[in-house]
Amino acid sequence: MASLVLKMSISLDGYVAAADESGDWIGAGGSDDAMDWLVETLSGASTHLVGATSYGPMAAFYPTSTAPFAKPMNDIPKVVFSNSLTTADWAETTIVSGDLAKNITRLKQEHSDGYLLAHGGAKFAQSLVATGLIDEYRLAVHPVVLGTGEPLFRAPLTLEPTSTTVFSGGIVAHTFAAKP
Repeated sequence: MASLVLKMSISLDGYVAAADESGDWIGAGGSDDAMDWLVETLSGASTHLVGATSYGPMAAFYPTSTAPFAKPMNDIPKVVFSNSLTTADWAETTIVSGDLAKNITRLKQEHSDGYLLAHGGAKFAQSLVATGLIDEYRLAVHPVVLGTGEPLFRAPLTLEPTSTTVFSGGIVAHTFAAKP
């Protein structure tokens, strides 16, 4: 059975999206070694899980991108969770609808290699957290304070720290295992 890993960029004050929906803050603290960690995280997945809101911009960007992380994003199968989309125009993409927890459970059972890597928008991430099905959190904490926005966590949750990596530009990657 595959594990579910949630990878998110997060501000020092716990927000995964700015109130004005800008994404400029995600560049804060960027460095080559942080990029290597991101590419490694993306490349290790057997399948990428994406919410409907993030799908459009990702599908428009990655197929023609030359960024270091574009190859794993394009080559590895993707599953988009949406109750409104019916077709996907990004290669290796399947759309699923219906109950999120049931679909995640099914995908975890169907995959035995690698891990399922979820990333994308705040609402999708919050919904995944609420299912209780995330096995590991990979949080890239950027050296920026947003002051307001969308938090990742909306309820208490106890996690087990498993590793911390400090990158040269200031991003700190914290990896946590979900406690049963």
